[in-house]
Amino acid sequence: MGANVVKALLDLLFPPLCIGCRGAVGQAGFCAPCWSAISFLDGPGCACCGLPFAVALDGDTLCAGCLAKPPAFDKARAILAYDDKSRGAILALKHADRLDLVPGFSRWLSRTGRSLLEDSDLIVPVPLHRLRLWQRRYNQSAELARRLAGDWKCAYEPFTLVRSRPTPSQGTMTGAKARRRNVLGAFKVPDPGKVKGRRVLLLDDVLTTGATVEACARALKRAGAAQVYVLVLARVVKAADVLI
Repeated sequence: MGANVVKALLDLLFPPLCIGCRGAVGQAGFCAPCWSAISFLDGPGCACCGLPFAVALDGDTLCAGCLAKPPAFDKARAILAYDDKSRGAILALKHADRLDLVPGFSRWLSRTGRSLLEDSDLIVPVPLHRLRLWQRRYNQSAELARRLAGDWKCAYEPFTLVRSRPTPSQGTMTGAKARRRNVLGAFKVPDPGKVKGRRVLLLDDVLTTGATVEACARALKRAGAAQVYVLVLARVVKAADVLI
């Protein structure tokens, strides 16, 4: 039985639903109203962290945060603004076993992160602690990273970076200082030889205050990584949207 026939039968038995509102759609993805409500971050932004700017500025301009305290990573990019319009899709992947969303999200990551992917030697997901992984059964960042690495024929190293101690969920903390303290020293690189002198693409689902990717990037840089890029599905643009 051909793949197209199988897909048609599956669509008949399990009609595709919008990943935003769960309404009926012709094919997997967002329905037209949800698509139009999504804020894609494809305009001008900070040359380092990708924070969107209201207007285009000349040259590689940095935002106030990156000027005041340059991050440990070299560059970060996100597809979507994380808000009440995109939150449902992200949480569906993260907590509702919606691994069927991985192929579509990985295609978006490929487009948004093309320049980062072209310059990267290996892809590393932000890790879960083994206890959290056992509870959740999968790491959504690792699933995205695995797919992206396959599409780009790039090295995929899921165990290069490990979470060495369990930490409370960052989603329970809205303050940036609390989030930074929560992940301080929580990440390690067991075998520095895997990253020494290499350009690492760190992949995660959401960038909120940046505390997690900052801690990961510091661990990778201490292990000898030449550069660390960050690619995420969504990032918080407004402080009111931090809660995940």
